[in-house]
Amino acid sequence: MARNVSEEEITTAMMVGITFKGTKLRKPAEEKVKTKAKKKTYITGLHKSGSAKKKAEIRQRRANRHKNK
Repeated sequence: MARNVSEEEITTAMMVGITFKGTKLRKPAEEKVKTKAKKKTYITGLHKSGSAKKKAEIRQRRANRHKNK
């Protein structure tokens, strides 16, 4: 199905050009913490969960592993 186009539209398209507008680019929103594992209280084991405390202890030992040298 072809669209009927006037001579004026064709001339304008050839002289000026055709602009295809895309979607507007969105600014990235502030990075939100989506999982519990990334929250500070969870990482440090402050919210009273046994597994969080254990993981925090493991993370602390890993962080301190090379500090002695």
